[in-house]
Amino acid sequence: MSIVQIRDKSFRTFIPEDDILRRVKDVAEKINHDLADKNPLFLAVLNGSFVFAADLMRFINIPCEISFVKLASYQGTASTGEVKEIFGVNEDLQGRTVVIVEDIVDTGRTMKRMLESLGTRGPESLHICTLLLKPKNLEVPLNIEYVAMEIPNDFIVGYGLDYDQQGRNLRDIYVVDE
Repeated sequence: MSIVQIRDKSFRTFIPEDDILRRVKDVAEKINHDLADKNPLFLAVLNGSFVFAADLMRFINIPCEISFVKLASYQGTASTGEVKEIFGVNEDLQGRTVVIVEDIVDTGRTMKRMLESLGTRGPESLHICTLLLKPKNLEVPLNIEYVAMEIPNDFIVGYGLDYDQQGRNLRDIYVVDE
């Protein structure tokens, strides 16, 4: 176990990179099976999901596309409760199978807003794929079909997730060391 210091907080190893990659591969295999005949559009939510999306795409072996959207609802270590769409989707979603790729689903409010927004563009179907899910924090009902890992309500960093924009480059996932 290693400890890293980011700004005013210490973090300890929570999920090693090897475990993360094994779970990402498992999720990709399920998507490959479920959406084999669909040519899905993967819509990765920036900034946090960029590492997960890159690794996930390397395990996807069906025809597909990827694009990016940037939403924000976090400040520091807590959700602000207000979703701010910074830039959106330029692709035509009419009749498309869309897989939203998220780093973490916490309260679910960001995902609910995104589903509502994308649903107005006529996709054939919308699917949620997340690296991490905090099931005890969900405030809205969501059908999350592809979950790499469920975690408790701890603040984490690494593998794309940040603390005040720092720590995204860490290969493992770390948890606050109280």
